[in-house]
Amino acid sequence: MRRIYPDIQDNPDIAQAYAYPGDRPWLRVNMVASADGAAWLKGRSRGLSSKGDRRIFQTLRGLADVIVAGAATVRTEGYGPVPPRDWWAELREGRPEVPPIAVITRGLGFDLDAELFTDAPSRTIVITCEAAPRERRKAAARHCDLVVAGDDEVDLPLAMAELHQRGLTRVLCEGGPRVNAQLSACRLIDELCLSISPMLVGGGAARILNGEPAEVSLDLSQVLEEEGVLFCTYTGSTDERAH
Repeated sequence: MRRIYPDIQDNPDIAQAYAYPGDRPWLRVNMVASADGAAWLKGRSRGLSSKGDRRIFQTLRGLADVIVAGAATVRTEGYGPVPPRDWWAELREGRPEVPPIAVITRGLGFDLDAELFTDAPSRTIVITCEAAPRERRKAAARHCDLVVAGDDEVDLPLAMAELHQRGLTRVLCEGGPRVNAQLSACRLIDELCLSISPMLVGGGAARILNGEPAEVSLDLSQVLEEEGVLFCTYTGSTDERAH
C-alpha cells in the first residue's frame, strides 16, 4: 500500500494514517463503492472489497469506541460480535478489548437471540424509538444496552449524544446507505472513508447515501492506493464544521 495524496509514501502506518483528530467527538463513516458508485454487489458489500480494504476496515474498528450500523446492514451482512485481535492491544490501550456494536432500528425486526445480542464481548447497544413495539423493547433490554432516542423515528442527533454520554465519542458508522443519508442530512458526519473498487456494477445497487438529499461540502484529506483500489478520506469542509 502507498499514500499518493497529500504526499507520496510507501507502506504508510495505517493506524497513524487514520488516527482520530484530537479529543473532540468524531463520527466517521466507512464505506466501499464501485467506480460507478454502487454500494454493493449482489446485495452485499464484500464483493467490492479487497485485502487492503479489509485491512483498513479492521484498523478503523480497532480505533473506534463504538461501531454503528443500521438494522438492515446487520441482517444483510451477517453481523456477529466483534472478535478481539491481538494487534489491537496498543490501539485500544485503556479501553475494552473490542468496541461494542450499536444497531439503529425503528422496528427491532431481528433475532434478539442471535450471538450479536447474547454473546458479544462488549455488550451490544440497540438504538430505537418510542414507536418500537413495547414487547420487543423489553426483550431487547434483557440482552442489550437499550437506548430510546426519538418518538416516531430514531432521532440521530439524540442517539449520538447518548453514545457520547457513555464515553463513546469516536464513532465509526458502517452504514448502510439509508443511515448514512440520515446522518448526512443531520450534518453529523465529520469524516468519510471511502474505498473505491475498480469495478463497474450498474443495476439497482444503492449509492453510499440513499435517502433524503443533503448537500455537504467535503475536503479531500488523504488518498491511499493498493492493487488499483483507492482509499479516500474526506473531512467536512471548514465551512461545514462551522455550521
